[in-house]
Amino acid sequence: MDLPTFLVQCLNAVQYGLLLFLVASGLTLIFGIMGVINLAHGSFYMIGAYMAFVLAPYFGDWFLTQLLVGVLLAAAFGYVLEWAFFAFLYQREHLQQVLMTYALILVFEELRSMLVGNEVHGVLPPPWLVGGFKLGGLMSYPWYRVFASVACIVVALALYFVVNRTRLGMMIRAGASNRDMVRGLGIDIKLLYRIVFAGGVALAALAGMIAAPLSSVYPGMGGSVLIICFVVVVIGGIGSISGALIASLLVGFVDTFGKVFFAEYSGIGVYLLMAIVLVWRPEGLMKRSY
Repeated sequence: MDLPTFLVQCLNAVQYGLLLFLVASGLTLIFGIMGVINLAHGSFYMIGAYMAFVLAPYFGDWFLTQLLVGVLLAAAFGYVLEWAFFAFLYQREHLQQVLMTYALILVFEELRSMLVGNEVHGVLPPPWLVGGFKLGGLMSYPWYRVFASVACIVVALALYFVVNRTRLGMMIRAGASNRDMVRGLGIDIKLLYRIVFAGGVALAALAGMIAAPLSSVYPGMGGSVLIICFVVVVIGGIGSISGALIASLLVGFVDTFGKVFFAEYSGIGVYLLMAIVLVWRPEGLMKRSY
């Protein structure tokens, strides 16, 4: 493997890992703070991708505005969904949580089939992100992938700031540690959980919207990303955002270079990484950071 090819694969691994972090960070927030096993989280990623497909004709070159509108719609959807369904799951057993969230997957898939059909769709990147830059010889790297990586880094920094440097983040950390004490201090813990859930849905939908021009939009696309996100959460440590970031990048590199060097066995590389980490650190790479 020559140097330009190696650099392209490294950039692909980072971009994939950062995109995976957007989805996994929302999952670890919901799972780590609210204690809900949400199997429907991958469906929020799928909803974001289909929103990109539906909204693209209306916004044209205004791609950033399209992302903003999609995030706001996803947050509003998550807020209503938590109020209507998930608010009743906090005191229930995990089996009931699994059954309900799996039922939501079936509902979302059926609604997707009714509204947009079962065809595979493509989403074009905005014109100002078409093309790429040279990496030596005939190798080039698309500008849109650079944008995807930068956007994920900006969102990760914003998420860190919100959780660790704002009053809302302070309430989130307190609610994760002792919800009864937070309720006793007069904080509306139900509203707080609703905001956290809406934020998790918005992060997953944003990842889907960013990923749509990178790959096709197709039925059931949330299932595969859900599995890999649970792997990321387990490797990084349940409830740890920084752990999710580290784990996402590790998974990105293992998956990308596994497909390059060990194509026949690349499917087991990520799960082998998870097994090694769990043998070494059963609690994951990082402890809960809030």
